[in-house]
Amino acid sequence: MPNIGTVLREEISRLSRKESRGQIDQTKKATAQHRKDIALLKRQVVQLERQVKLLSRKLPIASPAVPSESTAKRVRFVAKGLRAQRNRLGLSATDFGKLIGVSAQSVYNWEREQARPRGAQISKLAALRGIGKREAGERLEELAAATGKTRRKT
Repeated sequence: MPNIGTVLREEISRLSRKESRGQIDQTKKATAQHRKDIALLKRQVVQLERQVKLLSRKLPIASPAVPSESTAKRVRFVAKGLRAQRNRLGLSATDFGKLIGVSAQSVYNWEREQARPRGAQISKLAALRGIGKREAGERLEELAAATGKTRRKT
């Protein structure tokens, strides 16, 4: 005849294994589902990366809707060219500075390469490249009339 203590111990072990197996099975199912989801997401990421790579090869770099200074045509600034332009127009540094909207000292500093004009000033300098002596004189007279001062003849 079996010992009651042994039978009781075996029954308790059996029931605890059954309970723990029921709880572990739920965890195993959830883990398996999570692994499937992760694998699916990884495949989707790889597929999307391939599409991005393919599209980036086909299309040129997208430009923003509003052109910024960096995407606009770059204008080089050369101090020697500035000096030559000012001499070609026959303007003093003061008059040339008035056309651009800066002081004569700024023009001298740019010509001596002690300073560099900012982006807005470089674009104004580029706009002045295409004008002649007469047009430069007319612009100076317009500026003088607007400020109420007269330009002296040189």
